[in-house]
Amino acid sequence: QVQLVESGGGLVQPGGSLRLSCATSGFTLDYYVIAWFRQAPGKEREAVSCITGNDGTTYYRDSVKGRFTISRDNAKNTVYLQMNSLKPEDTAVYYCAAGQVYTDYDGAYDYWGQGTQVTVSS
Repeated sequence: QVQLVESGGGLVQPGGSLRLSCATSGFTLDYYVIAWFRQAPGKEREAVSCITGNDGTTYYRDSVKGRFTISRDNAKNTVYLQMNSLKPEDTAVYYCAAGQVYTDYDGAYDYWGQGTQVTVSS
């Protein structure tokens, strides 16, 4: 069956870095868009970044542009989110999701991981 498993979250100081991984199975990564979403306490879930499966087109929300980089390794069925220059406002549970439409709308994604906590604090 389809599975997405996130890892790499944790506690980091402001200005630090983390790399999140989304290990996928049960489907062909080339044919899916993979997105990273995040949800902070009391806030709505928001799209952070996404990447297409065929040509690697990427999207970033404005607040993470220049700091976050999404990439994928189709041979390992894994998508990464490199997060640099982290800020306290990046604190959230981060989820990866798979779908077949290139969009920042969470309702378009069919499969979701369980999430990984990222906390940016001194």
